[in-house]
Amino acid sequence: MQIGRGHSSWFSGYGVGSASSPHAGAASERAPGLSGAAPILRVLSLGAGVQSTTLALMAAAGEIEAPDCAIFADTGWEPRAVYEHLDRLEKALPFPVHRVSAGNLRDDTIKKNTTTRSAGRFSAIPWFMSDGMGRRQCTAHYKIEPLTKKMRSLVGAVPRQRLPRDRVEVWIGISTDEAARMKPSRNRWQKHVWPLIDRGMSRWDCLRWLEKNEWTAPKSSCIGCPFHSDAMWRDMRDNAPEEWADAVMIDKIIRDGGSARGIVKQQFMHRSCKPLDQVDLSTAEDRGQGNLFNMECEGMCGV
Repeated sequence: MQIGRGHSSWFSGYGVGSASSPHAGAASERAPGLSGAAPILRVLSLGAGVQSTTLALMAAAGEIEAPDCAIFADTGWEPRAVYEHLDRLEKALPFPVHRVSAGNLRDDTIKKNTTTRSAGRFSAIPWFMSDGMGRRQCTAHYKIEPLTKKMRSLVGAVPRQRLPRDRVEVWIGISTDEAARMKPSRNRWQKHVWPLIDRGMSRWDCLRWLEKNEWTAPKSSCIGCPFHSDAMWRDMRDNAPEEWADAVMIDKIIRDGGSARGIVKQQFMHRSCKPLDQVDLSTAEDRGQGNLFNMECEGMCGV
């Protein structure tokens, strides 16, 4: 199915503030007083991964009502595949995609681990140490804060202005297999909604929907995210050598970088607390165990 800006939906392809939009004047006409009960802005939080891509394209296809816009928070350390996918996706959507940033997570990580305590922004990636993980603030700094700032700008809110409850509806691409991640917003003026949950869609359902509509989507996460599985690290090593080399380099930089912040233990990107390029990322099959599923006797299971 061809999905593009010409596809009809109640949104009719207008952007926020368009004079003809059913949500016209979101940043001007509705800002004074911000009265009324209904949300004045509907925003898709676009990570450009499988689930949020599915939501965006379902809206473009008219299967669900479209948001007023999407916002992509760029950490500056996304895989190349994410940026390339986002460029293609943006052209297929009937609503605007705003790209926002609070800085470059990679550069800030280097600065904080190679200079004095006061230099650079505290990136707060939760690296692994011998007694656990460090504190995590990277999502708040590089994702949530720029998204929130842009939403307030779109509704015309001035700094420190209090907004009425549930004035901005934020669509989040969490699927049924990730329901434990659902959390209400900390801001009373934001209302989180989960359209995939409402439709009973899992990540697998999203993948099938994308395949049916001749789309794919990458895994959306920072190159040096410590929450990567071994499978993801292995895929990066084998298929994105430049990104793998960058992750290995940053992993070496962070090893003793925490000392400037009073952290005496060594830091690691991988949960094994070993240098990334020394971690055994092989599978049991690689190590000669064989794939037990492939050796199933009748060849009928899972087909």
